[in-house]
Parts: sequence; C-alpha cells; structure tokens
Amino acid sequence: MELTGADLRSLRALGNRLEVTVTVGKDGVSDAVLSALDEAHHGAELVKLRILDTCPLHRKEVAAVLRERSGSEMVQLLGRTVLLYRRDPEHPGISLPSMPLPGKG
Repeated sequence: MELTGADLRSLRALGNRLEVTVTVGKDGVSDAVLSALDEAHHGAELVKLRILDTCPLHRKEVAAVLRERSGSEMVQLLGRTVLLYRRDPEHPGISLPSMPLPGKG
C-alpha cells in the first residue's frame, strides 16, 4: 500500500493526539516489541512508538525494521518517536483521502 502525501498529512494530524503505546529499549527490535506492536495494531490502525536512548540501534534503522517486520507503513519519524499505520483489511477505521471509508467519502 502506498500512502499519498495527503494520506500522510491526515495520519500525522491524527497522530498528534495519540499516546505512546510501544517503547523500544535496550533490547532493540525484539520479538517482545514486535508482539506488542502487533497487539497495538489489533486495537488501532495508527500506533505511536518511542525509541529510548538505551536502544543500541540508530533510530532510522529501528523505524525501518519496525516497518518491514510489522507490515506497517511509516507515517513519521520525528526525533525518537515513530508513527506507524497498518490498515485493518476487514474493518478499516480511518478514512484517508486516497482510501475513504464507505459512506464517509
């Protein structure tokens, strides 16, 4: 799925109000972090993560690995905060300019 510029702007605006739900610490991108991210995606399509100073990997590397291994799309990497989006295939909840929800056009 390729997000357009308008999609990214819309998701970043929604992400401003989100609280961090997953943190990446000294173990880096571990199975526990990926499991927590997957669980967070089951509850919400848009997830905010924080990369702690103790993480051994560079923040861009962490963001790329998280995106790839979770099947998410990178919305934003701002400082040590990552915003990832994964559309729910059965029950999407976020209407995007390029993918409006039925009836929300």
